Amino acid sequence: MRSGILPEGYKAKYILKDVLSGIIVALVSIPISMGYAQISGLPMIYGLYGSLIPILVYGLLTTSKDFVFGVDAAPAALTGGLLASLQIVSESEEAVRTVPVITLCVAVWLLIFRFARAGRAVKYIATPVMGGFITGICIEIILIQVPKLFGGAPGTGELTELLLHIWEQLPAFNPASFALGIATVVIILTARRFIPKLPMSVVMIAIGAAITVYTPITSAGVKLLPSVEGGLPLPKPFIFDLGTMPDILIGSLTIALVIMSETLLASRQNAINDGYDLDSNREVLAYSIANFSASVLGCCPVNASVSRTSIVRQFGCKSQIMSVSASISMAVILLFCTGFIGYLPVPILTGIVVAALLSACEFHLAGRLIKCSKKDFLIFIAAMAGVLLFGTIYGVLIGVILSFISVIISNITPPRSFMGVIPGRDGFYSLKRNKNAVPVKHAVIYRFGGNIFFANVDTFVSDIENAIRPDTKIVIVYGSGISSIDITAADRLKALREKLAKRDIFFFMTEHDGEVNDELRRYGAGELVTLGNVRLTVDTAFRAAHIHAPYEYDTPENDQSVTEESNNAAATLLGGHNAEIEWAFGNEAPAIKDRLLRSIIENLSKNGQVTTIDDLVSIERRSSWGRLSYTDEDEILERLEEYLKNEPDSKILKDIDIEELTTLIDKRRKVIREHLL
Repeated sequence: MRSGILPEGYKAKYILKDVLSGIIVALVSIPISMGYAQISGLPMIYGLYGSLIPILVYGLLTTSKDFVFGVDAAPAALTGGLLASLQIVSESEEAVRTVPVITLCVAVWLLIFRFARAGRAVKYIATPVMGGFITGICIEIILIQVPKLFGGAPGTGELTELLLHIWEQLPAFNPASFALGIATVVIILTARRFIPKLPMSVVMIAIGAAITVYTPITSAGVKLLPSVEGGLPLPKPFIFDLGTMPDILIGSLTIALVIMSETLLASRQNAINDGYDLDSNREVLAYSIANFSASVLGCCPVNASVSRTSIVRQFGCKSQIMSVSASISMAVILLFCTGFIGYLPVPILTGIVVAALLSACEFHLAGRLIKCSKKDFLIFIAAMAGVLLFGTIYGVLIGVILSFISVIISNITPPRSFMGVIPGRDGFYSLKRNKNAVPVKHAVIYRFGGNIFFANVDTFVSDIENAIRPDTKIVIVYGSGISSIDITAADRLKALREKLAKRDIFFFMTEHDGEVNDELRRYGAGELVTLGNVRLTVDTAFRAAHIHAPYEYDTPENDQSVTEESNNAAATLLGGHNAEIEWAFGNEAPAIKDRLLRSIIENLSKNGQVTTIDDLVSIERRSSWGRLSYTDEDEILERLEEYLKNEPDSKILKDIDIEELTTLIDKRRKVIREHLL
């Protein structure tokens, strides 16, 4: 967390880059903030005012290193919608009086959120929700901007309204505008890939002004930003209309919720990516005071700008010196450079915004999720679609609800497995993840990786009952993942114990948190405790059933979890050692072993002649996995022997003495077996 305006470890060499980032923010804010001011119902100049003091206040108070604050899409659109519901004409005198009151109420709500510590709730929003939310916001703003690319007017509303608006604006399509806008997007995205340090957004602004001066683009129908009067803003008095205040209070609450959720979600994601923490309470306070300053200047509500933040991150911004620089730059623009604004082509400036938003979309996260977790991918899509179809608040709510449903489903079906022993080694191991583990004779050892409650106790009981064989004498629950049960689970555990007792099968719960024993007594299943059906360890449970180590093991005919090959290996070779690769990679273990073999063969080729066992071991340890367990090393060396036998003429082995290498492998495997036996 940063101390003051500079983060910990800040270096003087970053200052110039941060100052430049602030200048870029001010320049890019000209078209963005002016357009959003219009959407909110204010004259365009108020957008520039909103990019003067609020960004400075936020920069001085925030714990974010690089987030940009100012006039932005969601609050502007909500404010414009609230004015429409009050039947106030956009950009009228009444609108100019009402909007600052809305902003003031937003600031008050945010201050209430600060003291209620409402910002903490954002910590419980999962990464797929945040990614989908940010992507939805970016796509929505892009759709708002699309008509401006081809000469039309920006839209408002959600996805269907925005698409309809784009269709309605097609008669205003101007080829020259569209060419300039699309070219700007392509140039910026291409430059970002090949020359990322070049501030192409600023370059395109300069190019746009030059095109206006030296070419007849206005004759071709390309729109320019309107000229505005210069000068710094003065504080404005608040004029309250008691008749509209109830509606304003309700509407401003929604706007405040949007500002808090959108800004906290987006800035927290950046902080996570950069490896530092945000102070949520201080952040919400910064939002509140920034909106107070905006209301005094007559502006619409302000919040985080994902698009402008994306721009400054591309230029390596390291601190909120950027916000100070942006505020000073906007002051200079308002005092001396407002005439320059009238030379800027709308499609070029819109293309700058669209390019920034495309970069801010979390499509890369969606790609990761679709590969590793279809469930989280659907949550991402749902949050994104919720924002686009129903608005910011509903998008977040949909994502959060789906996240909690996902958590519930995960708890209903926690990881679970049957366990056995590895001959010669202490402890108990998953039969599925450890190929050298074998079942204990006459025993079912069942690991349940979560708390037991009404929604999953049926799964718990049925797994155990289905695993019982005619010769089973003992059932042991390996409960290291169990820290709580409910009354339904207590009743079912009691019934399961009684059912197994009638079949002369011992039942024990072991390794669980001691609180579970208190819950068993509290929920009416205390006899499991008093009769000794709960034990501290699996070993003590076995002793209570008069079964002592070393445990007999077998591979029942109906148990497919342990193959004949793995059982033979356990019985004859692997005393006291495990196969780590199976444990680490599960079903992917065979492919991983193939990669390891290729890696070792490539290292053989690079190193040339291998003359000692130490040379061989050194090559193995430079593989992609590193030092292998004895069991895995033995298997890989066996595979290497097969390769040498079957591919002696391989180009990779052209400098290798095959016979000598085979001899070294045999010697090394004898050493391994001495360790294993």
